[in-house]
Amino acid sequence: MFDKQDITISVLRKACERKGYQFFESGDYNLNIIGIRTADTKANTFNDFLCVAFKQNGQWVLLTLDCTTDPGLYWRLNPMNKLGTAILVPGQYRGAYMIGLHKDKYPALKQSKSLPVYRDNDYDEEVDINGMVDNGWHGINIHPRAPGLKSDDIGKWSAGCQVLKDHQEHMLLIQLCEIAQNYYGKRFTYTLLEEGDLL
Repeated sequence: MFDKQDITISVLRKACERKGYQFFESGDYNLNIIGIRTADTKANTFNDFLCVAFKQNGQWVLLTLDCTTDPGLYWRLNPMNKLGTAILVPGQYRGAYMIGLHKDKYPALKQSKSLPVYRDNDYDEEVDINGMVDNGWHGINIHPRAPGLKSDDIGKWSAGCQVLKDHQEHMLLIQLCEIAQNYYGKRFTYTLLEEGDLL
């Protein structure tokens, strides 16, 4: 079974190299923001990971945070869009995110260019990633759920967004992005891998 402890800088670097993706290694705070979608496609829990790999004073730092890269059960059964629930297609999306406000409420990484999503339109509990691909502005943000929540249940927090379980961990991500944009500009790359890419 895939576990958080299996994720290292070396594992992430090699996975990106195999996929032909960029892994940023030059300079401090050159953030690699990498989501890992685990193989369990029925879970309605925060069973995925968001990794932030970067150098600080020349030394590697790796944060591995609990998140979901899949929509919650509510939105699988009740899609917002008539085409079906949005599920971000794995890939590397260069400069696809900028710091902004999610629903005008709290800081997030907001989608800032067109992204591809699968459309799951069979209204069941399973996340289906073999349907049509819809490219566009879907509001696939990287944001937290509300502070203070303890349940592992996703609830309505993700209709396709990448959602961190812990609000404070998300705010740490935003703080790192605020530092990074002083060096590398306001756009951030997001890479979404699947569990099998790391094995």
